[in-house]
Amino acid sequence: MSGVEAVRARSLEGVAHGFLGRSGGVSTGSTAGLDMGRRGQPPTPELIENQRRAIAAVAPGTRLVTLYQIHSADAVTVLEPWDDELRPHADALVTNRPGLTLGILTADCAPVLFADREAGVIAAAHAGWKGALGGVTDSAIAAMEALGARREHIAAAIGPCIARASYEVDQGFHTRFAEHDPANARFFTPGREGHRQFDLEAYVAHRLTAAGVGTVEPLGEDTYAQPNRFYSFRRATHRSEPDYGRQISLIALK
Repeated sequence: MSGVEAVRARSLEGVAHGFLGRSGGVSTGSTAGLDMGRRGQPPTPELIENQRRAIAAVAPGTRLVTLYQIHSADAVTVLEPWDDELRPHADALVTNRPGLTLGILTADCAPVLFADREAGVIAAAHAGWKGALGGVTDSAIAAMEALGARREHIAAAIGPCIARASYEVDQGFHTRFAEHDPANARFFTPGREGHRQFDLEAYVAHRLTAAGVGTVEPLGEDTYAQPNRFYSFRRATHRSEPDYGRQISLIALK
């Protein structure tokens, strides 16, 4: 649909997908645009219209399926759509059913879209630092394999997320990753005193590659640094804005 920006990944060419930004929606105020957030509330007319526009831009005629995201490492297999109020608490979706569009919401965390074209299996994962460290991408891959996918045939694209230059963390954050694997130090660079800069995208790409995914494509889009294109929780916090929006990333089987 005109006005809705859908960033595409070369590695997912031929698969209906898109990492959507904030353009083309009907929300107003500090979250103006294609805001997909609900803040624990039932869907508003604005959210319903934004969802309709998002689906029309990526996979017209399909049914949107989303989660109640909790920064976990849990993946859910979707065999049929569920009612909105019954959304599972998890952070990755996997399906082999045409007619369903998998949707993941982010506002600095990394959205990851997966496809094994040969097996006809797709997935979408919400990889914030907590979920990424816990293994949400590994859970998505395992759930894909349970439907017949082979990890060496999977293509995975990492969509717009906060970049290292924008992602300052404290020493405790760095220690948490170093305790998990001392080699994780390579994803941090020095920052101001007592702080580091964390490369979430590179870390997620590493987890995917280490898991044996055949193709891994980081798109290199910084949500924090592009206020006209993307929502960012950290940017909204730094600006003391009253609210922040969420963008959606979508993938569907034709």
